[in-house]
Amino acid sequence: MAKIRKGDLVEVITGTSQDRGGDRGKQGKVLEVLTAQDRVIVEGVNFVKKHTRVGQTQRGTQTGGIETVEAPIHVSNVMLVNPETGAPARTGVKEEQVEKDGVTKTVRTRVFKDSRREAKKTTAKKTSAKKSATKKEAE
Repeated sequence: MAKIRKGDLVEVITGTSQDRGGDRGKQGKVLEVLTAQDRVIVEGVNFVKKHTRVGQTQRGTQTGGIETVEAPIHVSNVMLVNPETGAPARTGVKEEQVEKDGVTKTVRTRVFKDSRREAKKTTAKKTSAKKSATKKEAE
């Protein structure tokens, strides 16, 4: 069962950061999956310039020039985004036995695993002994 499919929302997890002109941290929809090369084409990620030969259509309009298109990126460099949290998450497969008309069938569904990076709880800052001592003296 393929982990990433056409139409999934993914995030780039490797490469140069966005503040340096890279694509790491960008999210986009998968436009195409190239299974033979283990690559995916993600919308808005990994743009390259493509030079096409100038031609002419039957209507007389000219085609060609320099186009900017998305290039494939390796599957290991992207991660599925959990729609509930909006953050990249690991995935697993859950199997269920479904019986229909006396025939038992195994149905596999993709499940997002809980993040190991739990949201940190914010706690009140502890005042140091020095600061509390100065407050008591002021009173």
